[in-house]
Amino acid sequence: MDPAVLALWVLRLLFLGVLYAFLWSVVRVLLRDLRVAAREPGAALGRLIVLASPSGEPAVGTAFGLDAIATLGRDVNNAIVVDDDFVSSAHATLTFRGRAWYVEDLQSTNGTFVNGSRIEGISPLAFGDELQLGQVRFRLDRARP
Repeated sequence: MDPAVLALWVLRLLFLGVLYAFLWSVVRVLLRDLRVAAREPGAALGRLIVLASPSGEPAVGTAFGLDAIATLGRDVNNAIVVDDDFVSSAHATLTFRGRAWYVEDLQSTNGTFVNGSRIEGISPLAFGDELQLGQVRFRLDRARP
């Protein structure tokens, strides 16, 4: 057999092996993502616990389970309704992206505060951080199993 033909066959088999390895890695990543997406549908990703609420609604100690996107405000269409005169109807949004939480102030009149500092736009939020809307303070905690 001619060495050029043999080298060509070796290159073809090597290319085929690399192609199969690439396809296998793509399938592994897709399966991992599908397993994460298929976890229990009602499972909360975190929770907000009310630390202070001068108006009494929501009550101190109340825990709200959080989905990937949770809106906060005075309007009844929000995921978490905050009955406080200093809270806008659509005040803030909590989002879970990747493995981190973010809070976004929706151009509220009185602002959104994380650990006592006013935020502008989107800001990261970690477990244990305090979130303040108007006079109501929350703490972000991990979800209970």
